[in-house]
Amino acid sequence: MDYVTGFMEQHVYAAESVYRDFVDAADDRWTIPPVIEELKAKARAQGLWNLWCPDPEHGAGLSNAEYAPLAEIMGRSLIAPEVFNCNAPDTGNMETLIRYGSNAQQKRWLMPLLAGEIRSAFCMTEPDVASSDATNIQCSIVRERDEYLINSRKWWATGAMDPRCRILIVMGKTDPAADRHKQQSMVLVPVDTPGVKVVRPMRVFGFDDAPHGHAEITFENVRVTVDHLLLGEGRGFEIAQGRLGPGRIHHCMRLIGCAQRALEMMCRRANARTAFGGPLATQGSVREKIAKSAAEIEQARLLTVAAARKMDARGSKEARDLIGMAKVTVPRLAQRVLDRAIQLHGAMGVSQDTFLADAWAYARSIRIADGPDEVHMQALGKQLLRRYADPPRDP
Repeated sequence: MDYVTGFMEQHVYAAESVYRDFVDAADDRWTIPPVIEELKAKARAQGLWNLWCPDPEHGAGLSNAEYAPLAEIMGRSLIAPEVFNCNAPDTGNMETLIRYGSNAQQKRWLMPLLAGEIRSAFCMTEPDVASSDATNIQCSIVRERDEYLINSRKWWATGAMDPRCRILIVMGKTDPAADRHKQQSMVLVPVDTPGVKVVRPMRVFGFDDAPHGHAEITFENVRVTVDHLLLGEGRGFEIAQGRLGPGRIHHCMRLIGCAQRALEMMCRRANARTAFGGPLATQGSVREKIAKSAAEIEQARLLTVAAARKMDARGSKEARDLIGMAKVTVPRLAQRVLDRAIQLHGAMGVSQDTFLADAWAYARSIRIADGPDEVHMQALGKQLLRRYADPPRDP
């Protein structure tokens, strides 16, 4: 923990303004600021690399509970996760390749991802269907001899605008007539495959998230050989469930870091800013906001760590109740704390002069990404009703 904290204080915080100034001044906003590659090289040289990966062959070999405080520290900066090669969606895609990829697929795509040399994107969401229910996905994947023919329109493919993005994991239907959870498959599609077209960057509350971005992509008669299939036909839903569990918790861990930084900024602002004859810190409403924020952050931290420990002990499937609780609770908490910090900073809070506006947009979007709040609450309610369906036994 101390090494990551020290690296953040020594290198990352100072680089945030350099990073953003470069993007804002660049003729092409989709150009990677040199400072990010410089920081990545320093982090890797210090062994602060692939900390998310529980497989010691490929990463730090940490459990989810051990990784949690490190992810929180990284979450204090929106550029830090990439510095340590712990950024979404690459971590989820790397985990997918580790768990489900063939040796050839791992050699071609996993190794350069682990080295931070390329980036990737996950293409699941579609504009024409409710993609929170993966069985709705309409992407067509048809086998023709030794190839798969892909036709689809996807959007919110995070990272696909990044000029270093080389590989897409595409989820679609190989057998629409099969059982509803056996219709889907996942295939690896290189970005430069004929028929793949990046249509436009998507904006989140006006932010384009350059230089990484979220793309709308069309697949028009895209062909890949059958060795690009992950795991097997009809296994896409299974892969998605295995991939999303850790990813949801990683987002929660990072959002707690966002909220903690916002709390500290609130305290500094309240002590330094004078209004109506005295420091903001002397106002009861300000103290209440700060106290509420501290209490809520600690509650969210404990819930997230509990979910991480249950994942370590019993697996993501058995921990889905706590994962769902955290996925609903933490983004809402982060959004509330960031909103209070924005209010306390006044006009500065909604500007580009702090990380607060970007972080608020991130927290709000996570309430939709990886399954909206309503889906998790419905699933959690169903689990609880089933768990406590039988009347209690007399002692």
